[in-house]
Amino acid sequence: MALDPASLPDDVDALKRMIVGMARDAVHANTLIEKLRGELARLKRVQFGVSSEKLQARVEQLELAIEALEVDEAERLAAAPVVAEAVEAASRGPGRRPLPDQLPRETVAHPGPCACPACGGRLRRIGEDVTESLDYVPGRFKVVRHLREAFSCRSCETVVQAPAPYHAIARGRAGPGLLAHIAVAKFDDHLPLYRQAEIYARDGVTLQTSTLSGWMGATAAALAPLVDLLRTEVIAGSDVLHGDDTTVPILAPGAGKTRTGRLWAYVRDERPHGGVRPPAAVFFASPDRKGERPLTDLAAFSGVLQADGYAGFNGLYAGRRPGGALMEATCWAHTRRKFFDVHARTGSAVAFEASDRIGVIYEVERSVSGKPPDERLRQRQARSRPLAAALKAWAEAILPQLSGGSDLAKAFRYMLVRWTALTRVFDDGRIALDNNPAERALRSVAIGRKNYLFAGSERGAERAAAFYTLIETAKLNGLDSEAYLRDVLTRLADHPAKRLAELLPWNWSPVAIGAQAA
Repeated sequence: MALDPASLPDDVDALKRMIVGMARDAVHANTLIEKLRGELARLKRVQFGVSSEKLQARVEQLELAIEALEVDEAERLAAAPVVAEAVEAASRGPGRRPLPDQLPRETVAHPGPCACPACGGRLRRIGEDVTESLDYVPGRFKVVRHLREAFSCRSCETVVQAPAPYHAIARGRAGPGLLAHIAVAKFDDHLPLYRQAEIYARDGVTLQTSTLSGWMGATAAALAPLVDLLRTEVIAGSDVLHGDDTTVPILAPGAGKTRTGRLWAYVRDERPHGGVRPPAAVFFASPDRKGERPLTDLAAFSGVLQADGYAGFNGLYAGRRPGGALMEATCWAHTRRKFFDVHARTGSAVAFEASDRIGVIYEVERSVSGKPPDERLRQRQARSRPLAAALKAWAEAILPQLSGGSDLAKAFRYMLVRWTALTRVFDDGRIALDNNPAERALRSVAIGRKNYLFAGSERGAERAAAFYTLIETAKLNGLDSEAYLRDVLTRLADHPAKRLAELLPWNWSPVAIGAQAA
């Protein structure tokens, strides 16, 4: 979150200590980045060797580690702009290179006032300022030239000029379309920033990975209030949620090792029963899989949580939860998968029959998809519940005949232990038969994990969770996630804070879509 000027101390010495502390943090981060850059340069000079595959893996790991550290530092600076400018100014590098001449230019004129705002006198033109920003429209780069004519008053010599154009990144010159494209390319198309830099270079646009990292960190800071609002709206404003989690390796900088963190996804999807709330997926990051993580994430939620059998969720269903116990619903797809896997490995006829019996329940479910909760409940009570009761009786008769340690016996026990939570779906038309919405939401994380290998820090994992929240929710609402982010980043600075909800994916105005397409 941005540093509130009102929270700053009035004492000059205290302010100085604050700036010194930020400078120390910046120096530490920059020192670590430079150390890793030195190691990367050394490894890149090595051209031959018996461990070339290991060497290439280490090079990729260092590329990603540096990228993550640079994004962390950029987000930290962007979140505290009041005192960060003094820190950044002290370490600012050489001047910017001009934007490539071969890129098409688009001029946007910002007209000045018609009369002097000080005395009302006539104005005469005395010059102009031009600010160029690099932007991206689907398929190509372009340079936007912001032209601001300057005027002086003939009567009082007051100089007036239109204000400088807003950029989502302070002192940056990346347009909202480019920022949106970089974010979606990383978190939806699974391209690390250093690979994006290579792609852009082929288009004649040289952008250092450190530049892209800085832009991503600042973009995350700019979008933070919207992400927080989206999470609040979904967690506090839902009565049924799907929950799941997946691993995210988190790098320990300098050690060359990772530890296992988690990304948690909570999905609202009322479309199967014609609900009025829009679909959404919110993500949270944690350094471990402890049970207090979902307790914290879902502190404001009350209702039904549909999840797998992970024991870490048990605290949500127990009386120790401050907001009251949640209702537990589990997943028929997980149960059926266990029998399917046994049959695939062993050819067991019993496993096949168990899977087939659950499949008949799914056939009933397909026939009630999209119908109101009351109708779904009536059909389930009449058709699905008897099928489930017969399945349970058959399973209880079969289980004693099986070897206790066999995978088939484990599959039956998995089902019977969770029977109450499994059959809750037959008592509530809002509940789904399985937890597939949460698994689908995490699919993008799993694919991305293969490409960018790990999150560079705990803060990097939290940043990924924020971007996934916006991108996946936009997709669930049928939006082009890149067009949505482009428009939000264009409007965010001038949008009243009390009307921030208008920028949530399900409230996004169709007019904005048309404007972006134009």
